[in-house]
Amino acid sequence: MHTRRSFLRGVGVAGVVGLAGCLGGDEPSAEGSSNEPTATSDATGAPPPTAERSLYLAQDIGTLDGEVISGGVPKDGIPAIDEPTFQAAEEASLDDGEPVFGLVRGGDTRAYPQRILVHHEIVNDTVDGDPVAVTYCPLTGTAQGFERGPVEFGVSGNLVNSNLVMYDRGTDSRWPQILATAIDGPLAGETLREFRVVWTTWGKWRAAHPGTAVLTEDTGYTRRYGDDPYGQYNPPGGYYASDRTLFEPLSRDDRAHPKSVVVGTRTADGALAFDKESLLSAGVLTGAIQGRQYVAVADDALSTGYVYANPDGRTVEKRANGYSLDGEPVAADSLPLERALAFDAMWFAWAGFYPGTGYVN
Repeated sequence: MHTRRSFLRGVGVAGVVGLAGCLGGDEPSAEGSSNEPTATSDATGAPPPTAERSLYLAQDIGTLDGEVISGGVPKDGIPAIDEPTFQAAEEASLDDGEPVFGLVRGGDTRAYPQRILVHHEIVNDTVDGDPVAVTYCPLTGTAQGFERGPVEFGVSGNLVNSNLVMYDRGTDSRWPQILATAIDGPLAGETLREFRVVWTTWGKWRAAHPGTAVLTEDTGYTRRYGDDPYGQYNPPGGYYASDRTLFEPLSRDDRAHPKSVVVGTRTADGALAFDKESLLSAGVLTGAIQGRQYVAVADDALSTGYVYANPDGRTVEKRANGYSLDGEPVAADSLPLERALAFDAMWFAWAGFYPGTGYVN
């Protein structure tokens, strides 16, 4: 049976013997199919805030829960960061090409380096006075933000479709990160409140937000930060470049390389994915969910994309200094249309959760 360790050794990722940081110990526990946590629940009953409407699921909750497997570590074997510390941009020792997950919220601007989150996957933070969780799943290439209210989130040790299954420490409900919807526990069927986290590079984020604060390696844990057990992003290598996945996807779709990146959005009605490389090249792409039109625009400064509902089919065009909407100049991140929350994901993960998803290339 596969474990994270055996898979990474198979794809030739350097440093696989040093997986203690990412896998939670020198030797991960044997994998099994049980969905039960391997540690006693610390639930207190307080729930995280949830959205008014649940997001679209292509499979029913029972089916998804039945696909949950052990990732090879116990509950909290990958420890969330509960007391994050930050430093000024000029104090950070990061290369310009290193991936970071950027967040702007009220008066706070923060960067969370991938080199740190690959060892923890969840940061329970307070930003502009609001308790939030910034999350990252290295196996699916997804960085997402959630409101957490009076509770914290932890790493359950389980996966579904290779994606991180979080748990909240209030009700012990289980939340696949990409779905943002609980599939087990008292809150099953509820959807978390989300916010945008931007996947970009340190050089681009610092240039756009020179006053940003940066998560430090003072996490309370001893880890080999900067030594990614899965490979590297610049240039892509190891797991991130391989066409192999650690676990069998929920479904397969050959329209794109399994590890190619899409900018995906999902609503209560369906899901839609834009090929990120194509979006950055073209500037504007359009697609639809259940007949409702959406438009994606690229942000060259951050190498990211934004998705907007465009039910009236208004004209969005790329210009030398930005974009125009019906001929009026606009910025990529502030089109006067309804913004749809979107985030980067590996294609195999998106297509596994949303088989038959709209795909724009």
